[in-house]
Amino acid sequence: MTDATTGTNSWLNAVKPYAQKAPLAAFFLGVSSGFPFAMIGATLTTRLAQDGIDKKAVTAFTLAFLVYNLKWLWAWVVDGVRLPVIGRLGQRVSWLLLAGVLVMAAVANLALVDPTSSLIQTAYAAILVGVAGATFDIVIDAYRIELLKPEQLGVGSGMSQYGWRIGSVAAGALALVLAARIGWEGAYLACAIFALPAMLTGLLLGEPERHRDPLARRGAGEVWRSIAGPLMEFFQRKGALLVLLFILLHKIGDTLANLTFRLLFDDMGYSNDEIAIYDIGIGFWAYLIGIFVGGILYARIGMKRSVLLSLILMGVSNFAFAALAALGKSNWGMAGAIGFENFASGIGGVTVVAYFSALCDLRFTATQYALISAAASIVGRFLTGTTAGGLIEQFGYVDFYLLTTAAAVPGIILFWLMMRAGLIDASVGSAATDPGDHPSP
Repeated sequence: MTDATTGTNSWLNAVKPYAQKAPLAAFFLGVSSGFPFAMIGATLTTRLAQDGIDKKAVTAFTLAFLVYNLKWLWAWVVDGVRLPVIGRLGQRVSWLLLAGVLVMAAVANLALVDPTSSLIQTAYAAILVGVAGATFDIVIDAYRIELLKPEQLGVGSGMSQYGWRIGSVAAGALALVLAARIGWEGAYLACAIFALPAMLTGLLLGEPERHRDPLARRGAGEVWRSIAGPLMEFFQRKGALLVLLFILLHKIGDTLANLTFRLLFDDMGYSNDEIAIYDIGIGFWAYLIGIFVGGILYARIGMKRSVLLSLILMGVSNFAFAALAALGKSNWGMAGAIGFENFASGIGGVTVVAYFSALCDLRFTATQYALISAAASIVGRFLTGTTAGGLIEQFGYVDFYLLTTAAAVPGIILFWLMMRAGLIDASVGSAATDPGDHPSP
């Protein structure tokens, strides 16, 4: 066999897992998951700014994102309550359809409000999109995890990240293009179609084989079991408290750094065109490449080593911005820092998400993943909102990014210690170990 043939076969073997049914489904689920976030993110910010809304009022709308950190409060409903009529389609599929309809209705409602006449109504509409989008995320994550086999968690998480990024970017771009031609109302109404990929995926593939029996009777005992059961099951595992500490700590440095990049670029004198080319253009493709590499690493070197490697890379990426700040304005320096940061984030987006997915018990997938994903971002977002600006003013950008690099170290050390103690394998749930049907509790 020639070297060319061997190389072609190796390439095909690397790509083949991405073309399987479950990972492809994860991609389309991710597309629908990403678009509500875009509707209340940069897209709404642009709409409000173009309508002449005060900057302080515009930035206040970012509070709508906090709804995503509260989704664990009602995730147990998605796990445990059977819907009437459409419930016969299955617990996950029926909730997927309902949540998709709710998202489309919420986006349509946001389209029809007028920010110039009622800013408070616009705020309520944005929060409704956040609630509907968070609910959509709950069931999408549960459906994805239950659909994937344990050995597909890495590739499936990568495809989900691909879908999320493409769905959010595509929806945001479509909204901007249509708004210039038919107005914001028509643009938002058109973007509601991005809920359909996940809904159609559920209808075409049907209910995952591994799922928990929903509550037929919603008495007090059953409701309490739905709320307390996921928590009790998780904290009965060996090393559960250390796992929770890792979830809370691992992304602090990365979040602190990521949410301040635009401030750095602005103060360094980069133009909007330069930011668009390097931050958005190069960053987008570097992220997609990182996702692909992350899937391969997860498959080739395993969950534990790939997660540890991604944590180290994400920490080093923060140091790259300290170097950029010290170097001064440099297009090559910016391209290198942005490219490496997005590449590392793409790898982490696969490996860490796959690990968090593996932590779920298939009886409580929606509730446990909602708790894990909320805990993973809440500390970093809180610290960024309360301390990042003051730290930059006090220490300057170089020392600030060195501090974010140092903030990544505890998570790396903790994960390494957990590996050495065997707690990673001991703490995973049935999503990582059960290839077949899971019995009802």
